[in-house]
Amino acid sequence: MSPELRFPRSDSRRPALDPSVAASPLATALWCARRGWPVHPLSPGRKTPARNCEHCRNTSHTPSDCPCLPAGRWCHGFHAATLDQRRIQRWWAAQPDFGVGVACGPAGLVVVDVDAHSAPPPGRHRILPGIPIADHIDLTGLATGYHSLAVLAALRDQPSPAEDASTLRVRTPSGGLHVWYRAEDYRRWQCSTGSGQGRALAWQVDIRAHGGYIIAPGTTTAAGTYTAVGEVREPAALPQWLAQELERTGHLPAPNIPAPRPVPPRAQQAVVAAGGGRSRTGNSLAAILAPVEECGRVAEGAGFSDALNRAAYTLGGLVAADRLSRESAEEALRTAAAAARPGQERRAEQIIASGLTAGLKRPLHSDGGCP
Repeated sequence: MSPELRFPRSDSRRPALDPSVAASPLATALWCARRGWPVHPLSPGRKTPARNCEHCRNTSHTPSDCPCLPAGRWCHGFHAATLDQRRIQRWWAAQPDFGVGVACGPAGLVVVDVDAHSAPPPGRHRILPGIPIADHIDLTGLATGYHSLAVLAALRDQPSPAEDASTLRVRTPSGGLHVWYRAEDYRRWQCSTGSGQGRALAWQVDIRAHGGYIIAPGTTTAAGTYTAVGEVREPAALPQWLAQELERTGHLPAPNIPAPRPVPPRAQQAVVAAGGGRSRTGNSLAAILAPVEECGRVAEGAGFSDALNRAAYTLGGLVAADRLSRESAEEALRTAAAAARPGQERRAEQIIASGLTAGLKRPLHSDGGCP
């Protein structure tokens, strides 16, 4: 790696959209489905999945147990993604300005998500996880994901994926880039969560694969349109060198999925001290926290905010009924949230505080266990 690096500017070309994905969101959704990419609706003008039905918003359950999915409704985001042309027609007829999300895992896609948020870089050990960058290397000018990805590619003597004109690339409204690749082997590549405590390819470079979705080209949000770059509209095969980097950085699932984590011991002890029996109240606490812990199996989505809010609300009711101390409730919630979504402590604290405050107004005095 040369001590002098020249960081490329982001590709600013803005070619005309493919007519097949420019006509309407429905046309975009059908265009994706014809290519074997299951689609699901996004909220109009936003990057997030369409809102769940009232039952799913008010009832804690996993997508696999939801009656909405076999019934053909769009609840639970990418879990509802489909190739069914009639279902797609029905969804977008009901809401013509829905955006279009593509479920990466079922589509067999691995998408490199490059951010362009100009910012001071982190410490050298965090620019490329697992790869030290010597002090004599001049990093002047490194400010975005384009740059960190270019450094990684240079280390491997490869062109940067951001410059890969052989595959579908999509410019984001913020100036970032989605580089679409096709996974051709049996491996279930996993999403990453940026430069937080989870897996990451490079600073400001995320991976969208199993457990996540990507926004389809042609989709327009309040910030602008996701615009295809160049002439290529099909994903190329995932380059071997990039697959090796993804494997090195933990983008494959563990050989064995671990069993759900138990309720933190200190929280169980506090429950007993508050007057509940270890078996009965401790099991209730475990059941309440289980949906939050289940979110830890998926890199994003899975209704984490809703699951944590409902758990906090229920524990607030136990606190109000003197069946659990507030300190123990907060500790249990923080522990479960940190395990499911590491690096999102501030967000979790806000959700916990809101849920507990609401739950404290509704004491749970029932002896029949917790809802």
